[in-house]
Amino acid sequence: MEPANYTRVTEFVLTGLAQTREVQLVLFVIFLSFYLFILPGNILIICAIRLDPHLTSPMYFLLANLAFLDIWYSSITAPKMLVDFFVERKIISFGGCIAQLFFLHFVGASEMFLLTVMAFDRYAAICRPLHYGAIMNRCLCCILVALAWMGGFIHSIIQVALIVRLPFCGPNELDSYFCDITQVVRIACANTFPEELVMIFSSGLISVVCFIALLMSYAFLLAMLKKHSGSSESTGRAMSTCYSHITIVVLMFGPSIYIYARPFDSFSLDKVVSVFHTVIFPLLNPIIYTLRNKEVKTAMRKLVNRYILCKEK
Repeated sequence: MEPANYTRVTEFVLTGLAQTREVQLVLFVIFLSFYLFILPGNILIICAIRLDPHLTSPMYFLLANLAFLDIWYSSITAPKMLVDFFVERKIISFGGCIAQLFFLHFVGASEMFLLTVMAFDRYAAICRPLHYGAIMNRCLCCILVALAWMGGFIHSIIQVALIVRLPFCGPNELDSYFCDITQVVRIACANTFPEELVMIFSSGLISVVCFIALLMSYAFLLAMLKKHSGSSESTGRAMSTCYSHITIVVLMFGPSIYIYARPFDSFSLDKVVSVFHTVIFPLLNPIIYTLRNKEVKTAMRKLVNRYILCKEK
């Protein structure tokens, strides 16, 4: 039951990643260097795919969308985290907290659904190669991407609706560097078991089901490729693409399952997993995929030579 009289919390205090100034400075340098190094790489991937006339396959269209979502996802928490390294009292308004929570789940869920679309794309390319162009036409790709975004939006609205109806009347300290449902729910002045159950179901269970389904799909595709390994070059490229997708799936879903598919109790690894989940892995995903793709690497090299190196000369 909600208390009859309470003073509603208007801001939350974040504990951050570290307490000592020395450690905070070291973390700032590490995360800023990583962010400034990898972020332009992801932007370069998007530009290369958009500008290169040879990268018109649906696979590259979906990869560009993945890179865009990953840039957005990491930018939801990283900038404030970097600023907070120099702030003694790390605070975020109630509205800012809800906004951060909304976009975190909106973009994160959209990316999970997009990875499912990418698995379907690989199925069409490997199992229906003669009809691949007809199946994965640009219209269907746009519809599938729009559905992934719509699914993320609906998922996020559910999380926000559950949070905003809770009373926050006492403690306002979140043991984290950003706002998420797992921390906010803990400090509500009410019995949050029903809300936790819905959140675990909508975030955790969906992550587990999608993760298992995707791994089984790629296991099936790899088995198909090994069975029809006549044309070694095309088969090797297809297998390389599948392995890249599997790596991204594990990096995306592993931390998500750890965070959301269990009761929202605090554990010592929570902050470490959250950093990798919200900052490190999202920025690495498109890079991991590109390292195993000769066409994208060639397009990126051409783009750098044409627009950057030529200008310097």
